[in-house]
Amino acid sequence: MAYCQIIVDISHEDVDHLFTYRIPPKLHIEPGMRVRVPFGHIKHMEGIVINVMETCDLTDARIRDVEETLEDYPIILPNLLKLSFYIRDHVFCTMTQALRLMYPAEMRAERVHSKQVEIIALSVSEAEAEQRAALLARAPKRLAILTALLGTEKKRMESSELKEKIGDFRPSLKPLLEDGTVTILKEEVFRKPYTSIDEALAPDLELTPTQGAVLSRINAAMDLSGNDFLLYGVTGSGKTEVFIHAIRHAIRAGKTAIVLVPEISLTPQMVTWFRSRFGDLAAVLHSRLSSGERYDEWRRIRRGEVKVVIGARSAIFAPLQNIGIIIVDEEHEQSYQSEKTPQYDAREIAEQRCHDEGAVLLLASATPSMRSFARSQRGDLTLLEMPERVNHRPLPEVSIVDMRRELSNGNRSVFSASLYNALSQCIANGKQAILFVNRRGYSSFISCRQCGTVIMCDHCDVSMTYHAAENLLRCHYCGAEKPVPETCPSCGSRHIKYFGVGTQRVEEEMHRFFPAVRTLRMDNDTTREKDAHALLLARFRKGEAQVLIGTQMIAKGLDFPNVTLVGIVAADAMLNLPDFRSSERTFQLLTQVSGRAGRSSYPGLVFLQTYSPEHYAIQAASRQDYRSFYEEEMQHRRRQLFPPYTVIIRNLYDAKDDEEAKQAAESGLEQMEAYFSRAAYMKKYVTLLRVMPAPIRRINERMRWQLILKIVDQPQTADAVRKMSDIALCMNDKVRCVCQINPSNLG
Repeated sequence: MAYCQIIVDISHEDVDHLFTYRIPPKLHIEPGMRVRVPFGHIKHMEGIVINVMETCDLTDARIRDVEETLEDYPIILPNLLKLSFYIRDHVFCTMTQALRLMYPAEMRAERVHSKQVEIIALSVSEAEAEQRAALLARAPKRLAILTALLGTEKKRMESSELKEKIGDFRPSLKPLLEDGTVTILKEEVFRKPYTSIDEALAPDLELTPTQGAVLSRINAAMDLSGNDFLLYGVTGSGKTEVFIHAIRHAIRAGKTAIVLVPEISLTPQMVTWFRSRFGDLAAVLHSRLSSGERYDEWRRIRRGEVKVVIGARSAIFAPLQNIGIIIVDEEHEQSYQSEKTPQYDAREIAEQRCHDEGAVLLLASATPSMRSFARSQRGDLTLLEMPERVNHRPLPEVSIVDMRRELSNGNRSVFSASLYNALSQCIANGKQAILFVNRRGYSSFISCRQCGTVIMCDHCDVSMTYHAAENLLRCHYCGAEKPVPETCPSCGSRHIKYFGVGTQRVEEEMHRFFPAVRTLRMDNDTTREKDAHALLLARFRKGEAQVLIGTQMIAKGLDFPNVTLVGIVAADAMLNLPDFRSSERTFQLLTQVSGRAGRSSYPGLVFLQTYSPEHYAIQAASRQDYRSFYEEEMQHRRRQLFPPYTVIIRNLYDAKDDEEAKQAAESGLEQMEAYFSRAAYMKKYVTLLRVMPAPIRRINERMRWQLILKIVDQPQTADAVRKMSDIALCMNDKVRCVCQINPSNLG
């Protein structure tokens, strides 16, 4: 008799352990397979098999049978099953939550199925079909059907294609079916989120000596047992070509590769590049795919038909075997940190997966995160550098524009005189420009000039953003909308004024100053539809617009040869946010967006408009001087005891009742104080432990409080993190809590 241990598909700590079931003789079961079992009073419950055993200590009366397997293969490979345990233990979530990361969510409860298409095919020889066609002069529709089928290589055609070719063919098809000339087949097809590659694959480009030197070190590590690299290469240094050559080396050795990108907007470009080199050996995984596309791409990968997977954060769980290299492009981006439970960091998961599978980890960026660069200085990561652009092309010339002087000179436009003149020259020369502003909408907020009232969301403690295209106010936290008031709701004044700058405002100003110039706007409002990112970028690349206006989704990774000018409209928009990373994010964003200019043979110009021209992040970004920024920023972090010197753990509580959220946070504080009283050796490392209201006190009618722990980063810190996580898990139905480690957003 055989038995198996199963994790049931219920995410609750009370059932977060293994349950033993008997395997009926008729079933073949392996670890990683999805099964259906009876569970408690529930007749049919899905679960994942973790172990298979020949014996067990339980009596037969206490063991129930597995009902059926839901697939005839393990949906979670052994390497990913092992990774699930790591995620459970280090991300502090249930095993069910960890396992759900490993396969498409739509597979649960069978919400997605394979796609079947109808095929019309000849069932006689080609010669006989031609003879029968010769007798159909008086039956033109039947003749058209046979002619269409005979004109195909395999003498078959999808019914939808046949209908498109000759119109409604059903009545004429019946006689051909009855006399056995044709037959109808049902075949499975894979839904693909991209067009097929029909033409010959593009050749790999010849590498520069610097690229070649970097590649040789990566390949050597792949040939051994792996290594962890940080590739620091300036914008335009050709990092992507190094990626492609390294993956080529992996495939030749019979291995596979994963390439992570931080933004979905980068995925279409990266997919195009990789599919032009690797064809159908490349697959894509990200959240903008339809359920069917994601399911089919996942199955192609699982079946071993794919060697390269490109995608956003969740692609790190692609069911590849024998991985040779995992590449994390733009590794500094916070989007690699999941803000939903389980709150994993794709960079850390990539590192663990590489260690488990003997693969190379390659973190890459023109502006590495402080943590990664600090690790490279300690020797935890091997630093590789590409300090020059390909073919010695110069970095763009960057000019800092002091907007305080523009204001004193009477210029209240979003464009400084310098940027306006540069735009005029760029347009006259037939080149393209990018205008960057890291806020969508028309303006940041609306305020009354008489009493100072700011129009707030009715459901959240945040100001509403004005969207001129729809002429409404929208909350970017809960999505609530309201019309623009004609008078102040507090004092009745009609003196309503718009403050701040958003993408819509910049677009309006462009049309006012340059009415004949075609523009495209790229932000969350214009990219909601499927494939919107790819379509907008393709239009700009084709020259359908001279100016692209956008948020940070256009700031990195994109390559437009005809772009010679970048205008950063509000360079210090992120500088004064209540976040210890505000200077780092400002430097990274400005450096990345500046790097979009002058990437081909045309020189690039960047105008960086700011009210804080003397700030060290602004100055270093204007020079693309990462090392000087790193040194100064690390001094600030060291003085203020911020990461990477410490770890910040936040338990964020929310409830409909403010007092209930506050009491839950205070209860958590009492538990942590009791924990540190027992673990006195750790108390000396604590620099902050307190309860306070969240910076945004209310979101979507739920009140928010937080318990903050800041502790020096040392080996025992993990114990304190686990205690904070355990507290977060033990919540009632009225209060929700999530444990965040170095949260990407402290709002």
